[in-house]
Amino acid sequence: MAEDPYKTLGIARDASPEAIKAAYRKLARKHHPDLNPGKPEAEARFKAVSAANDLLSDPEKRARFDRGEIDAEGQEQRPAGGYRHQAEQPQGEKYGARYGQRPEAEVFEDLFADIFEQRRRAETGPRRGRDESYRLAVPFLHAVAGATETLTLPDGRSLSVKIPPGVESGQVLRLRGQGGPGRNGGPAGDALIELDVASDKLCRREGMDLHLELPVSVQEAVLGGPVLVPTPGGPLRVTLPAGSDAGRQIRLRGKGIAAHGKREAGDLFLTLRIVIGTADEALKAFLRDWKPEHPQDPRAGLEASA
Repeated sequence: MAEDPYKTLGIARDASPEAIKAAYRKLARKHHPDLNPGKPEAEARFKAVSAANDLLSDPEKRARFDRGEIDAEGQEQRPAGGYRHQAEQPQGEKYGARYGQRPEAEVFEDLFADIFEQRRRAETGPRRGRDESYRLAVPFLHAVAGATETLTLPDGRSLSVKIPPGVESGQVLRLRGQGGPGRNGGPAGDALIELDVASDKLCRREGMDLHLELPVSVQEAVLGGPVLVPTPGGPLRVTLPAGSDAGRQIRLRGKGIAAHGKREAGDLFLTLRIVIGTADEALKAFLRDWKPEHPQDPRAGLEASA
């Protein structure tokens, strides 16, 4: 059952027609579906307000409601007399429309006036500038360790872009206030920088870990000893075990992608790659005359697995 139309409009029972109209226009403007898209509760409220106004803005209906002859929905409470009267009304006036023609037109006039006013204010008031999108190529090691890159914009301006350690391709950095200029005193938009991280010939990334193919000489592989290894934190002296074969892996904990935010530092995995290069005559002569005490076949086991 619909609630009391006086209560719906928030007015007293002796409210004047002007007070009824004012209350309706205020509530209709507040709850109109066009101003509340996606809010079914507002639409329901608008319908209730419209129905209440239909009843109370009609002097005859209002009088019959006040006498208890019809309810808040306009339904007859006493069939005799009242029903006959209603049945004799012209077509279209027997039952009030949920949205009265004249009041709704007035509401729409107000709504359009409000919309035009909002547009006028939007066009003349402060407006934020547009966000501008750019792409920035970042060297692999700069993406790993973090760096500051310079981005030249189409208009000739240069932006200094601070690259945090561990960024990846596709990641977007936002530089606030570096986008399009604002209008009428509004703030500038932001610059959105999409990063394009280059690949590296020797190093690749897996999550926060780095994998580096470390070239070593035959002498370093056989005798072992200290070598300098590039890491995101700078060159690091690493002692190779004597007798290291090609493909041997050495793990350096915490030497991968640097810790950033809530992410812990990754590890750096070194995979040895023996580089012979141009062998000199002394090495060739040595190898020709070399008689190992414990000869080993480096291909032993291939037959068994073939």
